[in-house]
Amino acid sequence: QVQLVESGGGLVQAGGSLRLSCAASGRTFDSSVMGWFRRAPGKEREFVAAISYSGSMTYYADSVKGRFTISRDDAKNIAYLHLNSLKPEDTAVYYCAAARRFWSDYWKAGRYDYWGQGTQVTVSS
Repeated sequence: QVQLVESGGGLVQAGGSLRLSCAASGRTFDSSVMGWFRRAPGKEREFVAAISYSGSMTYYADSVKGRFTISRDDAKNIAYLHLNSLKPEDTAVYYCAAARRFWSDYWKAGRYDYWGQGTQVTVSS
C-alpha cells in the first residue's frame, strides 16, 4: 500500500509559478512510477506528467510541455511538479498518482494504483 499526500496548491496570477509536492509513504517509493493528473471544473481528469522509476524519463501532456516539470527525490520519497507560466486554463485540482510498474500508455489514469486526495490550483487572469 502507498499513501500519497499532495501539497503546494494555491491561488496565483497568470504567468506565475507554483511547486506541487507529493509525499509518499508505505511501499518502496523508488520502485514506483509517479504521475500527475488534474481535473478542471466541469471536465474529466486528464494526464499532466509522469516520471519513470529512475527519473531518467519524463512525459508531459502537450498542453503543459515546456511550462511544467516533473521531478522526484527518492531519498525524501517526494515527487514534485513545477508549474511555470501558469494560465487560467491550468486551474484544476491536481492529483498525484503512483503505479507499481511502467505502462506504455502511462497517460491513462487506470494504469495507476494509488492516488492522493488532490490539491487545488487556481490561476487568476
